Amino acid sequence: MNQFQFIANITEREVLRYTPAGIPIVSAKLLHSSQQVEAGVPRLVEFEVAALAAGEISGRFNRAELGGTFQFTGFLARKSRNSKSLVFHIVDFDVSIVSGIAGQG
Repeated sequence: MNQFQFIANITEREVLRYTPAGIPIVSAKLLHSSQQVEAGVPRLVEFEVAALAAGEISGRFNRAELGGTFQFTGFLARKSRNSKSLVFHIVDFDVSIVSGIAGQG
């Protein structure tokens, strides 16, 4: 199963565009920061991930507050067929009730 869920801020967002097939798409960067426990030791976890919202969800994502904190659900896939880089594909998102940069993931 390839499902990824985390809380993050929208730090960058490109303009809504359309694929050659006419599918609306928005690319963005998401920033996550949380404290996790690993082997009994607290650890600060921070990462930025390239993301995209395609199809119906792209309009709602395009209107979401830049800098806002949201809980994202989606999956990871290669940026392109021959790329080793990953992109997070947003399937759904909701306003996070956790405050702070990106909450407690």
